[in-house]
Amino acid sequence: MTVLTWSDERVEQLKKLWEAGLSASQIAAELGNVTRNAVIGKVHRLGLSGRAKSPAAAAPRPRKPRPAQPMMRVSRPISRGNTALAQAFDVEIEPDPIAYDNVVPMSQRLSLLELNEATCHWPVGDPASPEFFFCGGKALAGLPYCAHHSRVAYQPAADRRRAPAHKPTR
Repeated sequence: MTVLTWSDERVEQLKKLWEAGLSASQIAAELGNVTRNAVIGKVHRLGLSGRAKSPAAAAPRPRKPRPAQPMMRVSRPISRGNTALAQAFDVEIEPDPIAYDNVVPMSQRLSLLELNEATCHWPVGDPASPEFFFCGGKALAGLPYCAHHSRVAYQPAADRRRAPAHKPTR
């Protein structure tokens, strides 16, 4: 490994080439026995700046015009990820005569201790209040909710994204 010492003549030649607008690679080739990075380091240490730019580098290059094409959207499948073990729920479409908009008959309301697999586990109200209860309606086979609450709980993802949240009118 040879250590290059920057002699006064080489430094002067470096300054002239830098002011002339040559690149670090061109200067390294002109000086010989020095790398592009060595030239860049020496220029930095000498504090050289404001060099003349070649006419080609001084003018900004014109951009190539792009053809105006509308962006094409590719539709994605609704289900993502590994769906091999995903459960498909068949929910009854018929209207539920018992519970609409949290109107649950008093005789049907259950506490946490009264719930079982045959009853609807849909919570109604604030759990911290004494009026809190569970729906208690007849649960669908294999699901924790009655038909009405299953329709609320198991909405297809595409429908949830499209439907704007509506505010109840008074």
